[in-house]
Order: sequence, then C-alpha cells, then structure tokens
Amino acid sequence: MNHLQDSYKHKGKRKILIQSLKEMGIIDDRILKAFDQIPRHYFLDLAFDEQAYTNMAFQIGSGQTISHPFTVAFQTQLLELSKGAKVLEIGSGSGFQTCILAALGVKVYSIERHKQLHRKAKSMVDYFRFTARLFFGDGYQGKKAYAPYDRILVTCGAPELPLELIHQLKNGGILVIPVGDGAEQKMLKIKKDHEGQISQEEFGTFKFVPMLERKVR
Repeated sequence: MNHLQDSYKHKGKRKILIQSLKEMGIIDDRILKAFDQIPRHYFLDLAFDEQAYTNMAFQIGSGQTISHPFTVAFQTQLLELSKGAKVLEIGSGSGFQTCILAALGVKVYSIERHKQLHRKAKSMVDYFRFTARLFFGDGYQGKKAYAPYDRILVTCGAPELPLELIHQLKNGGILVIPVGDGAEQKMLKIKKDHEGQISQEEFGTFKFVPMLERKVR
C-alpha cells in the first residue's frame, strides 16, 4: 500500500465533492467528515484517479462497481447511525462503504461473495487500521453468528426483501436496501419496531448491480 498518495489536488477535489453532497441533501456532518477522512481514489485503479471525486460509479472488477459517492452517503444517512452500533453490510465491494461506516465509529460486519473483492476490501480496511470484520460468503444468508444487528445495509440490488436479513435485524433496528427486479431499484428503509413489527419507507430510484443468491466465487 506504499503507492497510495493523497495529494493537495486530491484533497481539494474531495472538498468540492463534499460541498456537492451537502447541496444534494447530505446533512449529517459526521458522514461528510468520513468522506474527507477516507480518500476515494485509494479504492480505484490509477486510470480513474482524475475522476475519483466526481459523482460517478466505476468498475472494480468481478462485474461489480464502487457506488456513486452520493449513493454511499445517502444510504449511510438513512441508517441513522449512532456510535457503537452493530452494522451488517451486504456487499463489501471495494471496501469504500465499509471504511466510511468504520470511520463513523460503528462495529462493522461485512460480507462479500467475490473472493478477489473480499481480499481487496480487507486490505483497505487493514490499511486504515479499522477493526471491521470481513467475511467471504453469501449475503442472502447474512451472518447469523453475530446477529442481531442494530442496522443492516445492502449495497446491491435485491429482487425482493431477504427474509433472513429481516430475522437478523434487532427489534428497533433499520435495514436499508435497494429492491427491484430490473435495471433500477427502489431504495427502501425497513424499520422493525420494538415489538418486531415491520414498516417501510421508499426513497427514490437507484441503480445497483444485482444481489445474486447462493453464488460465491
């Protein structure tokens, strides 16, 4: 990781991105500070270095993408995180979202079904010396051994709500997940009240790579 450099140019572009996130409705200062703390260009190929702080998604290998910065910030804001919360992330991907969560002081458990991406994400988490726990496996199954979770975040498009994730959500918890069969999904915020009853809110349309069941490679 010695090749990672964070120049004044990168930092300047990051400030501009953070300002644009504010203008798009990201009002949680803790999230904006995390975006400043975690250089996004570290998670991308050098070929994308110049575009790292634009509001774009990029390929990261294995047919997966690193989400738009706004999408990452928006999903994080929907989680209503408090320090020390136990968070399950489905889809480690590049590790960028994982590191943003860890920078917010929550306990992160993250699952990735692509071995290569799992290793890359773990190396980035280790680089920042975060204590997030990363696993290689099927996100549909969650991680029962550490359940229940205060929050669950799904970073890939699911055709329907995975019931196992609902089961692993603590009473009083929140699940944020993009749901839909086609190229676009509806961003849903699922709340489980203290009696275990489920309610949901919808927060617009987004584009995610699909969440594939029982396939790890």
